[in-house]
This record gives sequence, C-alpha cells and structure tokens, in this order.
Amino acid sequence: MSSPVVLITGALTGIGRATAVAFAKEGASIVASGRREAEGKALEAELRSLGAEAAFIR
Repeated sequence: MSSPVVLITGALTGIGRATAVAFAKEGASIVASGRREAEGKALEAELRSLGAEAAFIR
C-alpha cells in the first residue's frame, strides 16, 4: 500500500475535520463521513487541494 487509507466519521466539523486535514497533509487517502452533503463536498475539495485522494460519503 503506497499510502494509508483513513476513514473518519463526523469529519465535517471540529476534531473530525482537523483530523482529516492533518492526515491529508501527511499523504493519507481520506474517506470522510458526515450528514451534510454540501459541507462534505466542500471538505472533499479542500482535502484534494492539499494533494490527498479524498471521498465524501453520507
């Protein structure tokens, strides 16, 4: 595996969001989960802008 894959629930705010960003900066692939579609897609775009592979699931 070239980079770890991290699944983060509650990733849209607070500690979950900070964790997603921190792992993305370290090169992990992120699967982020949350309840709000629009905010989730925004987080997905932010993580990708940091160079991470990212996906949002609701």
